[in-house]
Amino acid sequence: MNATSSASADAVLERIRFTDTGLVPAIVQQWDTREVLMMGWMDAEAFRRTMSEGRVTFWSRSRQEYWRKGDTSGHVQYVKGVALDCDGDTLLVTVEQIGAACHTGTRTCFDADVLQPVVGESRELEATDL
Repeated sequence: MNATSSASADAVLERIRFTDTGLVPAIVQQWDTREVLMMGWMDAEAFRRTMSEGRVTFWSRSRQEYWRKGDTSGHVQYVKGVALDCDGDTLLVTVEQIGAACHTGTRTCFDADVLQPVVGESRELEATDL
């Protein structure tokens, strides 16, 4: 396994736009199905650990400590890739999820309260629309 060098991680850290509290949201997605699993928060150290250890590390705002998904539950997230969005203020972490991603025991955190928005429809552009 190739670990990201600390110099390389530090170069990326300079581009990340952390919140005033030093955190950045990290969206976690199953690498092969593209299923969105959860969102967690990372600070600079959690990012370094995620980039160098092959497991996703988060910062717990409620417990004020680092945590790795699966250390107590066995529902591990193995890192497959990490991307920084165009604004530098959100991470996308692709993983191999073992077991449930949500603390409630479900596969994803986004299946508990499915909302019913008005669904938009696309239409083909006409020459007059250009």
